[in-house]
Amino acid sequence: MPVISAPHEFNEERLFVDLESIVGQPLYLKCEGFNFAGSIKLKAANEMVESAERDGVLRPDSVLVESSSGNLGVALSMIAASKGYRFLCITDARCNLSTRLLMEALGSQVHVVADLDANNGFLGTRIAYVRELCASDDRYVWLSQYTNPGNWRAHHRTTAPEIAADFPQLDVLFVGAGTAGTLMGCARYFRTWHRPVHIVAVDAVGSVAFGGEPGRRMIPGLGMSMRPPLLDESYVDEVILVEEADTIRTCHRLARRGFLFGGSTGTVVSGAAEWLARHGARDLTAVAIAPDLGERYLDTIYQTNWLQDLYGDLVLDDERMSTAARTDEAATRTPDRQRRA
Repeated sequence: MPVISAPHEFNEERLFVDLESIVGQPLYLKCEGFNFAGSIKLKAANEMVESAERDGVLRPDSVLVESSSGNLGVALSMIAASKGYRFLCITDARCNLSTRLLMEALGSQVHVVADLDANNGFLGTRIAYVRELCASDDRYVWLSQYTNPGNWRAHHRTTAPEIAADFPQLDVLFVGAGTAGTLMGCARYFRTWHRPVHIVAVDAVGSVAFGGEPGRRMIPGLGMSMRPPLLDESYVDEVILVEEADTIRTCHRLARRGFLFGGSTGTVVSGAAEWLARHGARDLTAVAIAPDLGERYLDTIYQTNWLQDLYGDLVLDDERMSTAARTDEAATRTPDRQRRA
């Protein structure tokens, strides 16, 4: 029986769902939402805070500040409450209402920016606001999930070894791309593993992380309106871009089988299922990472009026359910590097 004294001390690390009966392809989903923060971001948040404490960056009067679309903000809110720090989350209008309320319930302040940046996103605006705060008062401590190596080190130390322990014959790993922390941590780990693992990054259409055209993105989590500073494409074998409509259909498809997952998970599963179907890869051992669960998306991707207003009446048309991801050349490509032998 586990007994803990701080919320970040608990995280279910070895829960996988066999999705073959749902998506029609052999795919195991690593569930990262079973902790008190509700997402995989707990790992990065804990690593970055503890590193700042070891380095003497955090003082008793420090105010943690971070730009987040939601999940990292919740994780930092929880850790800050546990450790006695103040925390200010800079987010934007796409952040789910339930997520904002949760951060405030944990004692954090939330500031919502409204102006789009040059790439039709909010990230540039959020970061500019954080920089202004830090310049105005040295009590603000910005962990900077976008550049902090603790972000990827957390997954190199935990997420990747957890997968390796349960799937010693792993062939292909599907990882969602946001800040690239999870992607880089896992990709770096498996680069030196005992067998080659094909690393597939899954991103949202409209994200510019891998050089795509900027576009509207309404589902928080995956995707960036700038190139992630942590990203090193030499560790990535393929990139798949998924339309938000396909993310939504996949989330609802999973929910109809009793699995309520978040938008990032819908994107990753959608891309993974399409890739496996296209490659006829029934003999491969494939794992995808589910960053969070779906309760925080009840007022967005699981809310009929929100869906119809943004995506139209046919977004959940079953006849279109099989379209899991874009399959044209713009959606799937191989990074410009020498592929591993």
